[in-house]
Amino acid sequence: MRLVIADDQPQARSAIRALVEREPGVEVVGEAEEGRQALAHARTRAADLVIMDVRMPGMDGLEATRRLAWPAVEEPVAVVVVTTYDLDRYVFEALQAGASGFLLKQSIPEELPSAIRAVGSGHALVGAPVTRRLISEYT
Repeated sequence: MRLVIADDQPQARSAIRALVEREPGVEVVGEAEEGRQALAHARTRAADLVIMDVRMPGMDGLEATRRLAWPAVEEPVAVVVVTTYDLDRYVFEALQAGASGFLLKQSIPEELPSAIRAVGSGHALVGAPVTRRLISEYT
């Protein structure tokens, strides 16, 4: 699975990269510090998945998610949205935008590997603040 990490904080990108590179079959093909850059990297580097922060300068992660994952997008790219902010509004907006997953940043070490596997097998994963559950594409 080829993925792009989009977060405006270099430390967060480095931590996510270190975590996902331990997963077999996962290759980080780009890093972005804002939404437009995430879109460009996802498209030009044939990403299968973007790990997308919500709040970034310029285009935010929710708008970038809409442009990558919205069902009407011609060639959608899966997105797992991550944020520090425990707000139900972000969960709702991310899923409405077409995200395949949503995680709080503090749960990334435990939940990101399973989120990548779930999304790679066609499921969605929603972590805290919503009780974690797998949702099949059919659902």
